[in-house]
Amino acid sequence: MTATAGFKFLRQGKVRDVYICSDDHHLLIVASDRISAFDHVLPNAIPGKGAMLTRLSNFWFDRTTDIIDNHIVDKNPVLEDWVDNERWRREELAQRTVLVKKAKPLAIEAIVRGYLVGSGWNEYRHTGCVCGIELPKGLIEADRLPEPIFTPSTKADAGAHDVNISFEKAEQIVGVEIAHKVRDISLRLYNHAAGFAKQRGIIIADTKFEFGLIGGELILIDEIFTPDSSRFWPADTYRPGMSPPSFDKQFVRDYLEKIQWDKQPPAPELPADVISKTAEKYAEALNRLIGKQ
Repeated sequence: MTATAGFKFLRQGKVRDVYICSDDHHLLIVASDRISAFDHVLPNAIPGKGAMLTRLSNFWFDRTTDIIDNHIVDKNPVLEDWVDNERWRREELAQRTVLVKKAKPLAIEAIVRGYLVGSGWNEYRHTGCVCGIELPKGLIEADRLPEPIFTPSTKADAGAHDVNISFEKAEQIVGVEIAHKVRDISLRLYNHAAGFAKQRGIIIADTKFEFGLIGGELILIDEIFTPDSSRFWPADTYRPGMSPPSFDKQFVRDYLEKIQWDKQPPAPELPADVISKTAEKYAEALNRLIGKQ
């Protein structure tokens, strides 16, 4: 099957544009160069970001099919005859487009944390727990956890924030059997990728997965182990006690915090050096993990 089967625009996410096939069973997903932070899409794009995300996510989808099936049908759909509706020029679609199976997304996001940072660190400082999981006393920011933990969150509407929830709450939302499957598979995926990345000088501090259902069967959808869905740290400079520099959009978040943006629209313009440095960080993560091509 190719993208010439007949597609129409369905929706635009923070990063991806989604088109639905005339057969209603497949989607065409185009990863743009847009970047979001604090639940807002920023006015500046990061050159090459969509292609880098697509390559890296496809790489991980290939590596994890023995753990769980995913939504990928064609990583290089034929696009010569596809009519784009002014959103994309045909030459822009190469390297950033995939054809996928249409699934019903679960109403939770599956987050695995191997290190104590971000919202998990903030919650731990106040309660000693993360999503209801009690952790050892005396941990400091960016500490490696005794073992990775599964910490689900709600999937918020556009403009709203995801909220960390307990595993019991996740069971109520998606059902006990599905919740247990999602937790077990998420931990297997994280352990597999974290070991691979560590050999290449990258620590995966935490990551997010999205799952869907097709005919009652659980599959992996969206993206996996990219700088947009994961926190990547350079292993050679990692030190507990502070949030390490990262190969992801944390560089953009740090800039926005520095200028004290109130996180209300309109989002501020990014300066040229922040844009170029962010593109370099994405490229370095890609090159470390799968090499230059």
